[in-house]
Amino acid sequence: METILVTGGAGFVGSSLALLLKADNPSARVVSLDNLKRRGSELNLPRLKAAGVEFLHGDIRVPADLDAVGPFDLMLECSAEPSALAGFDGSPDYLLATNLTGTMHCLEACRRHKAALVFLSTSRVYPWQPIRDLRFVETATRFELAPGQNVAGVSPAGLSESFALSGPRTLYGATKLASELLITEYADMYGLQAVVNRCAVLAGPWQMGKVDQGFMVLWAANHLFNRKLAYLGFGGLGKQVRDVLHVRDLYDLLRLQLANLSAHSGKVYNVGGGPDLSLSLLELTALAQEATGQEIPMGSSAETRSGDIPWYVTDTSAVQAATGWSPRTGKARLVGEIVDWLRENAATLKRIL
Repeated sequence: METILVTGGAGFVGSSLALLLKADNPSARVVSLDNLKRRGSELNLPRLKAAGVEFLHGDIRVPADLDAVGPFDLMLECSAEPSALAGFDGSPDYLLATNLTGTMHCLEACRRHKAALVFLSTSRVYPWQPIRDLRFVETATRFELAPGQNVAGVSPAGLSESFALSGPRTLYGATKLASELLITEYADMYGLQAVVNRCAVLAGPWQMGKVDQGFMVLWAANHLFNRKLAYLGFGGLGKQVRDVLHVRDLYDLLRLQLANLSAHSGKVYNVGGGPDLSLSLLELTALAQEATGQEIPMGSSAETRSGDIPWYVTDTSAVQAATGWSPRTGKARLVGEIVDWLRENAATLKRIL
């Protein structure tokens, strides 16, 4: 592919993937398009420039900004308002304009240029109430899925693509699911080659973590910089569970998918770390303490926020069967890499994180 466009290309996921794509395809034109709205994304610009990735300051809400890229062969769609809490404290205008209208503009650009699309969706497309209604066992450090669940798409391996989609899922999740539906229609009507990856928690160095998005970095940074944290919801015990995936392992999957795009076009895959890379906040605290050598005060609030879930683990059986892919980066190594990056850039990151 001669030209690859990465939207959201100065954000954590977009910049990481753009750099890896350029390293593997040195003769390709790799363009990073980003509006630089999220604080800290500007720190990626020197990294992109040094690697030969072309940066374009633009916004997918503005079709002319996409037109400025010129013809391209592949779009890696990483742009989004990524917070599951978006809209709860005010207007959802930016969320809807970016995640929904922006997707429409991206699809139109792909249609005009006959370009392929890899769309990064989210596990938040699955509705929160049916997940809360699953039966769980409480152990010393986490909630575990109880055996014998009689729910389609639920197994000891996690949640699969066949888990029911009926019910509220937050506006963030709704915009991503609506985008998936638009992609399906464009693929059918215009012959667009497209793959959808529903990603669980992505993490790694250069993520500007906050409470609502990027909690792995937030946990490591607050330990290293001696700041407070709190366990929120579900009794305030820190036992809620997610599976995590290093962004580098996501790239390994993308490389396999792009090598045989026609075989994966039209598919929707759950992508995450799976049971082996799942952890609770309580367990993450222990890893952060080990990596930083510091303990910090931990607050607690028992009240559960609307839309939050006590447990989510990705069943990656389908994508592993289709590609042979599996994650390579363990939890302790992931936290260790984040802490090393924080230490190396502490002077700058203290002001941002």
